[in-house]
Amino acid sequence: MRQEMQINSGTKIADLIKFHPDALEAIISLSPDFKKLRNPILRRLMAGRTSISMASKIGGCKPEDFFEILKPLGFVSDNSIQEQEVLLRKSLKDFVKDIETAHIIPLDVRAMLAEGNDPLRLIQQYVKELKEGQVLKIINTFEPTPLIKLLEKQGFESYVDQIEKNLIETYFYRNKPAEINQAIPEGVESDWNQLLKQYDNKMIELDVRHLEMPGPMMAILEELEKLDYGKALYVHHKRIPVFLLSELKDRNFEYRINEISGTEVYLLIFKK
Repeated sequence: MRQEMQINSGTKIADLIKFHPDALEAIISLSPDFKKLRNPILRRLMAGRTSISMASKIGGCKPEDFFEILKPLGFVSDNSIQEQEVLLRKSLKDFVKDIETAHIIPLDVRAMLAEGNDPLRLIQQYVKELKEGQVLKIINTFEPTPLIKLLEKQGFESYVDQIEKNLIETYFYRNKPAEINQAIPEGVESDWNQLLKQYDNKMIELDVRHLEMPGPMMAILEELEKLDYGKALYVHHKRIPVFLLSELKDRNFEYRINEISGTEVYLLIFKK
């Protein structure tokens, strides 16, 4: 007897792929925007947080299209789209609970990103100034997964609301104390030259200065997936990639940073 999985517009893309590996190509057939899911780095970062409803807005299709294309693989829709949309909107209301609209602090970073600027410093300033009970709403063109992971370590819960294809609102609410010893680690520069000699002729060079966010982080993580033990990745960057540093720590990589100026940064990344 064929196994079945009940799904609805709130089902995560990662759960679909986990249940049936052919679901990946079926989903990609719905929209060219889903081709990036073939990239294992992007898939790992995004699929676990993206629901069918959110993906539909990204890909310019409908949740019904997902249900139809996945039906031959054993997926069964368990309730109506309207009911699921109500549930999804209710989950946002539950997230902010009884907080009044005046306590939601909006920050639109789209203009900064369009100009090629990193909004992290401004976001950190807003986070620092948040008062008890306030919610920070980041308005962006993509889901800020690295920021979500970073702020989770500072005790924040998050809720992602996909308004349309290129408009995403992410809410952050501090609901617990920050984790102990979870500050962003700093690169040690004192042994920079020594490590350059150690990895001489054993370095893979990568220039990410021309890429728009979150391209640099994706390119670096993808290259690290292929990095052999005993070798190092030498990265040309425009800025210190704070989001990446937290991810490197989680993946058991060491790194060194050589900051020449505010727009010229070099990183050396290697396995512990």
